[in-house]
Amino acid sequence: MIIIGAKGFAKELFEVIYSQNEHEYICFYDDVNTDVPDYLYEKYKVIKSIEEVINEFKRDNRFALGLGNPAVRKKLGEKFESIGGIQQTFVSKNANIGHFGVNLSNGIVICGGVNITNDIEIGKGCLINLNCTLGHDSVMEDYVELCPGVHISGNVKIGTCSFIGTGAVVMPGIVIGKNVKIGAGAVVMKDLPDNVTAVGIPAKIIS
Repeated sequence: MIIIGAKGFAKELFEVIYSQNEHEYICFYDDVNTDVPDYLYEKYKVIKSIEEVINEFKRDNRFALGLGNPAVRKKLGEKFESIGGIQQTFVSKNANIGHFGVNLSNGIVICGGVNITNDIEIGKGCLINLNCTLGHDSVMEDYVELCPGVHISGNVKIGTCSFIGTGAVVMPGIVIGKNVKIGAGAVVMKDLPDNVTAVGIPAKIIS
């Protein structure tokens, strides 16, 4: 299986995967950073061309997105699917997931310390980082990213490719549009339309 990325979040995702199955064959992909070694931790190969990816996919076409930024995750998810890859979902063994009405799509990563209650919809390619909470009857559309320590109250809807910064809080019943960026520590108390950036307490649109 290939982890897309070889820095930053890719290393955190690697720990989630390794802790579940240390014997899993894993390699990394990075064709951007010139300072990435040929092997991470002196053992795990870093491939650096699409040709190598295609060759790996002949043996195992699973991949996981080891990077942040919703737009980039979406772009790369679609790119690797177009050459035959299948996105995988990984949930940390240290996350708590409700037993009823929780639907997880392909390509989701859920990190340690996350608490998800019941009747939750999480779309394709979403990233829920360390120590987030997600309340009942909430919906995250595709490729949403929650940074560490985000708290989503019950009955919240978050649109495709939105990004919620570290420590932000979204109050109950809020609807957040598509491609929205919410700053770290913000408290969202009103609905937000598509394609805006909001910061502060309470969160206000700045662009």
